[in-house]
Amino acid sequence: MKNIPHILAIFASLALTGSALAQQKVTFTPQWTPQAQFAGYYVAKELGFYEEAGIDVEIVHPNATESAISRLRSNASQFTTLQLCQAMETIDNGIPLVNILQTSMNNGLVIVSRNDENPIKQKGIRVGTWSVGFDQIALAMSLKEDLNYEWVRFATSINLFVAGAIDATLAMSYNEYYLLKQSGVQFTENNVYRFCDHNYNVQEDGVYMLRDCYNKNKEAAHSFAQASKRGWEYCAEHPEEALEIVMKYVKMFNVATNRTMQKLQLQEILRLQVDRDSGEREFRLRPDMVKLASDLMLESQLLLNEVTYEQILAE
Repeated sequence: MKNIPHILAIFASLALTGSALAQQKVTFTPQWTPQAQFAGYYVAKELGFYEEAGIDVEIVHPNATESAISRLRSNASQFTTLQLCQAMETIDNGIPLVNILQTSMNNGLVIVSRNDENPIKQKGIRVGTWSVGFDQIALAMSLKEDLNYEWVRFATSINLFVAGAIDATLAMSYNEYYLLKQSGVQFTENNVYRFCDHNYNVQEDGVYMLRDCYNKNKEAAHSFAQASKRGWEYCAEHPEEALEIVMKYVKMFNVATNRTMQKLQLQEILRLQVDRDSGEREFRLRPDMVKLASDLMLESQLLLNEVTYEQILAE
């Protein structure tokens, strides 16, 4: 009888070991190459937040032949990040998605034009946009405002604008905006149009799953969402440590960037996560922004059917 506590301790130890060995393996694919835009997930991985939540997370970035959404569709990845409008287009195309975590509370899209000229007072100008998308709100705005822009597709570079081949360009406030500044482009009160300041403030990045995958893995989905949220909260409290982790991933994948650029990006990403109304980092999808996005995209025929908040939100 004296050995019972010792025996119980052995069983408890075995149970804990078995639990650790039984961690569910999942794969997460951000929508782009390594950068501070995904800092919270890197932090959650490196600091063991996912492991503590009972999941073994592998982070696999997309490549030239395999996009994040294609990995999701083939079940090669269970989680990905998408902008809200991208997710809505995907749902409208017959691929049911659910949002399990919303990180962005504000839109980071801007239009930058030349000199001191306001881009939305220049009809018919040549405007650069990404060949991979991310421009649904810009397309909807240009149609709503009857701007008749000539859209010029580019891959990832600001070279077209810097070389004078286009009159204006779309940019993300946490990415190309700083690249343009570093290249010597002059910014004034007139030549930068921020969508979030003009009734086009639609949330962007969130974490999405296929609905069928979510229904079969609700516990893992909840664990991933909570650990990722914890990672982002840690970034806000310890930005320098988060930046070190980001640079580890950047160097691992030979991404052409620098520490200054990634620090600026992290600062802006964290700023965009704070809701303008509450002043808090809320991590939630807002029904009013889903409605705004759906209305704008329907009006510009980027959606065939309304996509509702209920369709997107995980139960």
